[in-house]
Amino acid sequence: MGWLEVRRGSAPLIVTFPHTGTEIPPAIEAQLVSPWLARKDADWWIHRLYDFAEELGATTVRTAISRSVVDVNRDPSGASLYPGQATTELCPTTTFDGEPLYRDAAPRAGEIARRRADYFEPYHAALEAEIARLRQVHDKLVLYEAHSIRSRIPRLFDGDLPNFNLGTNSGESCSADLTAAVEAACDDARYSRVTNGRFKGGWTTRHYGRPQAGVHAIQMELACRGYMDDPAKPPTPATWPSPYSPVQAAPLRAVLIEILKACIAFAEA
Repeated sequence: MGWLEVRRGSAPLIVTFPHTGTEIPPAIEAQLVSPWLARKDADWWIHRLYDFAEELGATTVRTAISRSVVDVNRDPSGASLYPGQATTELCPTTTFDGEPLYRDAAPRAGEIARRRADYFEPYHAALEAEIARLRQVHDKLVLYEAHSIRSRIPRLFDGDLPNFNLGTNSGESCSADLTAAVEAACDDARYSRVTNGRFKGGWTTRHYGRPQAGVHAIQMELACRGYMDDPAKPPTPATWPSPYSPVQAAPLRAVLIEILKACIAFAEA
């Protein structure tokens, strides 16, 4: 499966990239309002931002398929992760800003089931296999969900999002000691941080986070302004996505390296 990338490491850490993909099958793209809208909400450049993870011995799991085709971090039953709040579905029908993605009818049940079988289930089968492999040699491990989002999306949250948004499903998906270690690594004076704020963790964090079984899951949602230009006005094809900025990213990467090291140290303790 060319769209699914698994790079194995030996450390007790798995870093996942569920939303960096931009590939859309032609038959699906033909149904969309525009390819740009369908790719607008990708976690732009995140796999590049974290390209040091393998050097630390982490395993990485990434899908190249766009989240607009199927979101591998949503509840496969279709249940909302944030009841009463704006969000997107397993097969999204709108952008984060509420713009329709489809020119005509949204995907029906049969099409959603097909996409789930083609992409969602293989992605999670690969993730489950890596968890099982590492649990054979480690008493515990950390599953780290790497995400990013534009700093300002009024439909989803008020004002500017903090730089670091740590989600632990309100403390249920990992040990409090891991949360504290990651918070301490985040708390660089240059950046803002919140734990279990607007983003408490997606389906992956909630589903796999079983501290009592040795699997500690956390989600890190980064505000894009930490490593790329994040337009103050609503994005357009001319302004978004902006290029990855190595200069902006350098201090953020230094903090992220310490965060992943803290995850490994916790799992090895």
